[in-house]
Amino acid sequence: MPADPEAVAEQVFAALADPTRRAILAELAARGPATATDLATRLPITRQAIAKHLGLLSDAGMVVAEPGERRRVRFRLDSAPMRVAQQFLAALARDWDGPLAALQAHLDREE
Repeated sequence: MPADPEAVAEQVFAALADPTRRAILAELAARGPATATDLATRLPITRQAIAKHLGLLSDAGMVVAEPGERRRVRFRLDSAPMRVAQQFLAALARDWDGPLAALQAHLDREE
């Protein structure tokens, strides 16, 4: 995972842009670690597609592969990249709060 917070946020946002990846993350959050096969039985998508999406989520640092029983790889969430993205959004929001409050005050005076 890149050390630059903006690069981390960019990877997180790109990963979250796809509804299938969001569904995979939601499934892992709700039920805990799972294999690609487990996820394919729970979601309307093939195991191969799940594996592709897990690879992208892994590249973004949002899931971590762990060895499981009988050489099966289980994937678990890693929320650290999402916290970096949240901090990035919070910083952007702070930058906008002052100008938006000034605009609102100006519009209130105009009324």
